[in-house]
Amino acid sequence: MRRTTLTALLMAGALALTACASDSAASEGAGDAGGNGGEEGSQNDHDHGDPVTAEPLTQRHEFADSISVSIGIQPDGRDEHVVQLDDASRIAVAEITVAPGGRFPWHTHPGPALAAVTSNELIYIYADDCVERSYPAGTAFVDPGGDNIHTAYNPSTTEETTVMVTFLGAPEEGPLTLPVDDDEGAALDTQCAVDF
Repeated sequence: MRRTTLTALLMAGALALTACASDSAASEGAGDAGGNGGEEGSQNDHDHGDPVTAEPLTQRHEFADSISVSIGIQPDGRDEHVVQLDDASRIAVAEITVAPGGRFPWHTHPGPALAAVTSNELIYIYADDCVERSYPAGTAFVDPGGDNIHTAYNPSTTEETTVMVTFLGAPEEGPLTLPVDDDEGAALDTQCAVDF
């Protein structure tokens, strides 16, 4: 088998192509992208209503070749973090819609997630620094997954935010988003002064 190493630049290009092809793939279903404990569709936590929905755009596709991924990530104000997946295994793609004022629960992912904000704006918050980082429409970022606990929200009170996400290292089945338990989520809300 051929071994291929993907860089963040190549993955960003693949994400852009995936976004363009999303209409034709919408009927295939990624499953559990919303991370709501195995249920497809909407995601709900901490009595925030129904702020986040996920529409699977692909099934979980297994790479035919042996694929390893190394992505260097350095958001403003943070040290560089290198995510290394020796076996990326599977990918899945979903379109995430965040209602006006909606927020994700505190969570992580089994592997890295490449996110392209396609409308409005998304504010992303790492649990370990509580800094609000803005990603407006037309920008992309990499969520490292693994032990990276984070939340994100739509700052608009009138417009939805949409994000195309490619999940790398997706498990064969089970959720792609792994929420923390309610007590940890409440503690992180307090720690990071998240109050909505």
